[in-house]
This record gives sequence, C-alpha cells and structure tokens, in this order.
Amino acid sequence: MGSGILYLVATPIGNLEDITFRAVRVLRECDVIACEDTRHSRRLLDHHSVDRPLISYHEHNERERSAELLERLRRGENVALISDAGTPLVSDPGYRLVHQAATDGIAVVPVPGASAILTALTASGLPTDSFFFGGFLPAKSTQRRKRLEELQGLDAVLVFYEAPHRVLESLADVIAILGARECVLTRELTKLHEEFLRGTAVEVLALLEARESIKGEITLVIGKPLLPAADGRPIRDAVDELISAGSPQMEAIKSVARSRGLSKRDVYAEYMKR
Repeated sequence: MGSGILYLVATPIGNLEDITFRAVRVLRECDVIACEDTRHSRRLLDHHSVDRPLISYHEHNERERSAELLERLRRGENVALISDAGTPLVSDPGYRLVHQAATDGIAVVPVPGASAILTALTASGLPTDSFFFGGFLPAKSTQRRKRLEELQGLDAVLVFYEAPHRVLESLADVIAILGARECVLTRELTKLHEEFLRGTAVEVLALLEARESIKGEITLVIGKPLLPAADGRPIRDAVDELISAGSPQMEAIKSVARSRGLSKRDVYAEYMKR
C-alpha cells in the first residue's frame, strides 16, 4: 500500500459560507482532520455536514502530533490539516509536518481558499503589486521598532496581524519609525462587525484611541514609503503631528527626514526655526 495524501485545506476566516466545494468534499473523504481547536472546528464541520474524526494539532503538541500524523500517512491514510481560520501554516503550526511529508515523498496537496492577508490587502485600496507579510509584530516595543526599522526601506505594502490589546502601542511605533504613511486597519473580516479604518497611521491611531475598547481579529495594512517631498506640509507641521501622536521629538524628526529623503540634521535645523 502506498502512502496517503496530506491535504492543506483553507477554511473561512469568519463567514462559514466562505469555503469551496472542493474543500468540503476533501474534508468529507479524508480519514482524519487535524485542527487547532477541535471544538471550534466542529462548528464549521457540522455546518457543512462533515462527520470525520478530529485530532488536535497546535503549537504546544506540534512535534508529537506531527510524528503521529506522518505515521498515519505512511500507512496510507489521507490527512487534512486545517487551522482555526484561513489558510493553514500562515502564522499557524504545520511547517514541521509539511516539510517532513515532502521530504519523505508523501504527496502534499493544497486546497486553497480564504486568507485574511489577501482579503485585507485587496480591500484596503492600497497598491497590491508588491507586499510583505510580517505575521505578528513583536510584543515588546524595542523589538517591534527594530523590526519596523528593518522594513522601512522596503518598496512594498506591509501587512501584519495584530492583537487588540497591543494595536495602539504598535501604531504608535509605526508612526515613530515609518512616519504618517497611509494605513488601513481591518477588523473582524467577513464577520458581522467587519470594519475598515482608513487614513494615515496618525489618523487611524486617533480613531482607535477615542474608543472605550478594541476587540476582534485585526489585520494592519501599511502603505509603501512616502516619496521624498511628497508631503507638501511645512516640516514643522509634519514633526508636530507625529509628536502630538505620541512620538518623542527626535523620533519624529528622524521619521520626517526618512519620509522626505532629507538628513536628520537639516530637518532638525528647520524644525528649530521658531
């Protein structure tokens, strides 16, 4: 008997109708479905009348479960891997399993579908010709700013996932390092309370700061670097806007210098002409 097939099946990111006919068929026909949270996935599977065995597969048991699933595949069983929402392996476990299956000559078959990254990007209204997905930004501000500094010169739209309890701090760091770029914050994509907040990073941060609380799944889309001198405002006004949004004075000056292709010294000198 030959080995089975490892299917990577994309599931909805919110609306249960956002799943393909092929995905439902594969889930119904496979021998076992590996998922992050069996209770969460069961709601989706029951909705589409899929009655197959489930096995938990998440970051805390990935190593052991990968070995178990690989053994099933070698015995000829077909395994479907799904995540709680969207396309498997994208900021979710699964790399270990897929890498070893491919190394062992086991067929790996993707069944494409929903993805929060592409959903947010295409609806953002920002350029889609080149983009960089960075997963979740680091939780600590120092590391987050360092990561943003590494990406600040990239001529591409930046896409990140972010947690509601960190999004204000993250936007403040985006402003400090990347400047007042165009920004679209998407929340609860395809769900009842789907929302798009559009504007500069400064404007989006102000909208969120005015709220009592922030909840839901968030994807942040940040525009490409500003062209030198594209911002026609006086330098003093541009720096003051960043300072009012929470950036230290020198961080604001550096950000304006980067966005306009000027030296920090020149921007500082112009800013101090009061």
